[in-house]
Amino acid sequence: MRHVAAYALLVLGGNDSPSAADVTKVLKEAGSSPDEGQVAKICAALEGKQFHELVSAGLASLSASGPAGGATAGASAGAAAKVVEEEPEPEEEVDMGGLFGGDDDGY
Repeated sequence: MRHVAAYALLVLGGNDSPSAADVTKVLKEAGSSPDEGQVAKICAALEGKQFHELVSAGLASLSASGPAGGATAGASAGAAAKVVEEEPEPEEEVDMGGLFGGDDDGY
């Protein structure tokens, strides 16, 4: 994801067609160690395409309405909810060491 973000930053900065070297440089300057294979793959996949148009198309597909889009989105959201659901952690009793006085229950 950081590779795509670096590519997007370069496009937003005015570079319509960032090279792999450009993306690598941004990642290194940000303190990240780039994966050269991922950088090359992303640059090759986006070569000759307008990044803004790809983002617009992606946003349009996310906001697609209708039974097919709604059913698919609902199904994937339900699947994601099942995966994320975890058992609650048992609560531990903590000895406060007389923090609020003694062991008297008369207060």
